[in-house]
Amino acid sequence: MRRALRRFTVKPQSRPNSEINVTPLVDVVLVLLIIFMVVTPLLEKDLVVRVPDAEQLVDPAELPADQLVVSVDASGALRLNAEVLGEGDYVARLRQVLDARPRGKRLVFFLAEEKTNYGRLVTALDGARLAGAEALGMMTERLEPPIPSQP
Repeated sequence: MRRALRRFTVKPQSRPNSEINVTPLVDVVLVLLIIFMVVTPLLEKDLVVRVPDAEQLVDPAELPADQLVVSVDASGALRLNAEVLGEGDYVARLRQVLDARPRGKRLVFFLAEEKTNYGRLVTALDGARLAGAEALGMMTERLEPPIPSQP
């Protein structure tokens, strides 16, 4: 019996592949693009606020005596000018005051302390609309009442 001779051949080592495989890079970029396309519309949910073009300073002496100012303090207590109002009395009392005014003159200003709960302020604004306020304004600083002049 003859033994079959087997030949073993060793291939020479090929040169390293120096070309960049861009397929994984394109896959990663497309996945990131899809993620950003899905997330971007979710980031654009803003509250639309109309702000004045220029700051208007009001002299306390020019404020009418019958101006309505609703104050909301840090604890959430409501005050209509100097009158402290409870949660249930706020809308009814404000409606009573606004009904005595002619149409076009139902303006209510709001003054909120810095640490006031935002939800509480929005509730007060909604209550003023329910009471019949035609225009709502925000005050940023507390205005002191005018000092009566001595003749």
